[in-house]
Amino acid sequence: MPIRWLTVLILAAQGVLPGCASGPPNTPYPAFVAVDSLPDVFMAELPGIRAKQFGGDADLRTAANRVDLPPAWQGTTGASPGKSLEIFVLRGELLVADLRLGAGGYAYLPPGTLGFNLGTATGARVLYFLDDVDPLAVIRTPLILDSRLVEWQPAGTPGLWSKALRTDPGSGARTWLLRIEPGASLGWERIATSREGYLLSGSYQHSECVDGETLTWQYAPGGYFRRPAGVVNGGPDARAIEESVWFLREPSNAKVTPVAACTADLSDDGIR
Repeated sequence: MPIRWLTVLILAAQGVLPGCASGPPNTPYPAFVAVDSLPDVFMAELPGIRAKQFGGDADLRTAANRVDLPPAWQGTTGASPGKSLEIFVLRGELLVADLRLGAGGYAYLPPGTLGFNLGTATGARVLYFLDDVDPLAVIRTPLILDSRLVEWQPAGTPGLWSKALRTDPGSGARTWLLRIEPGASLGWERIATSREGYLLSGSYQHSECVDGETLTWQYAPGGYFRRPAGVVNGGPDARAIEESVWFLREPSNAKVTPVAACTADLSDDGIR
C-alpha cells in the first residue's frame, strides 16, 4: 500500500482528516454560528429581500439579521416605530435618504427618527439590527458615517486595534470594529454585559468556558456569536490565525475582568 494512503487511513482512524469534524461544539448561547448556513427568513418591514436571522426576539420585535438587497430595491426604515436601527454595509452600495454608503458604511437611527428611504441600484449586503428603546440613551439624532475614514486606535492589548462607530455617553452602549493581528492572543475574561459579534474578515479562533469545560472553534467570515453577561471566554487558544476584523456591539460599557482559568467554580477566587 502506498505510504500516502496509509497516512490517510491513520488520520481517518484518529478522526483528524480535514472536513471530518462533526461541527462546532454546542453552547447554551449562540456561539460559533456560521450565518451562511442559516435558513432565509421573511422580513415584513423589508419586502423583496433575503435575510439570515441570527439573533433577536420575535415577541419583542427585536432582530439581528444579515440582509441581501437585490439590485434596484427600494424600501424605508419607517416600518418599525419605537425601535432603534443599526445598519452596517458589508458589500455593495446602500442609499440612506440622500447619503450613499459603500462597504464599511454605518448608520444608527434612534427611536423616534422619521422613516428614511432606503435603496440600492446595484444590490447590497448589510447587517441590520433592531433594538428596543434604551431609556438611558443620550444619542437622539441619526448617526451616519464611513468607517473607512475612522482611524484605528490601540485597544489596550498588543495586536488589537479598534474603531469606534457609536458610543452613547448615557447608556454606555457602543458599536465598534476590532482588528486582531495574527498571533495576538487573549486571556480568559468575563464581561459584565452581553456582547455580540460578526466576523467581517480573516480567520479567528476562540474559546468559551461552559461549566468548567473549554470549547474551542474557529470562525470564518460570516461567523457570529452573542454572549450573555458574565460568561467567561477567551483563553490561551483565542487568537487570530489570519488578521481578523470583527463588528461588535454591547448594550452598555461594562467592566472586563481577567479570570485565571476555565473552571467549574468561577467565584471571586478564580479572578486575577
